[in-house]
Amino acid sequence: MPRPADVVFPPGKERYEERRRERQNSKLQDEFFDHATLLAVGRLVTRGLFDTLDYPVATGKEGGVFRASGAGGYRAVKVYRIGNSIFRSLPAHVMESFRQEASARNFGQLVTAWTRREHTILGRFHDAGVQVPVPYGYDRNVLAMDYVGDGEGRPAPKMHDAVMADPTGAWAAILEQIRLMLTEAKYVHGDLSPYNVLWLDEAPIIIDVAQAVPRDHPQALELLDRDVRNFAKYFERLGVEAPFLPAWDAIGGARLAPRRS
Repeated sequence: MPRPADVVFPPGKERYEERRRERQNSKLQDEFFDHATLLAVGRLVTRGLFDTLDYPVATGKEGGVFRASGAGGYRAVKVYRIGNSIFRSLPAHVMESFRQEASARNFGQLVTAWTRREHTILGRFHDAGVQVPVPYGYDRNVLAMDYVGDGEGRPAPKMHDAVMADPTGAWAAILEQIRLMLTEAKYVHGDLSPYNVLWLDEAPIIIDVAQAVPRDHPQALELLDRDVRNFAKYFERLGVEAPFLPAWDAIGGARLAPRRS
């Protein structure tokens, strides 16, 4: 039972942690939530997609993902930083799709187009049976989608950080997700790695899909090859036999072109 003094005057360590969290939250608010972004969040709240933003679960160069709560349970809210110069270096195959709606020099337009693209491709993947967060809606640079976490609201780890009970089964599960993207959604992720796959209940959840390209894109073969090889090398380091050619056949890669090695 806490001492009365500890209730009124928390121990020094607790006060320090509280101040640290306050500073972190203030910094995150400055980084992500300019006036226009706050208005976008408000419009999504008005649409009933969630009620409140709880706290950040992941931050990166492009933006951050926040846990949100509402009548429907938890949601993940992804907020892209407007004016983020990282979008200046988007691959050419991604910029091609933005030419009609965004200028490479206008980061506001570019980030909005990127948010819209992620929402659209998540929906396409979900319809094809790919395990992705279900998208619920977006506004400007804010995207609301399924929250990937446990029953206590804790976020699922990235595959790179997860403890997998059966790495061989995990390798097969990843190949199945790549196959569904390729043969059912008719897309290639193009930037797939253990850092943008979440791991929940011994199953992979694919995230960060905005850079995906249709499988008939001129660079689709090259990007698919890289996706498969990235994971083959990763699982080989875990002691799994993951030869490339059987993996290529398993995902239906021969529909694009045969691979020799």
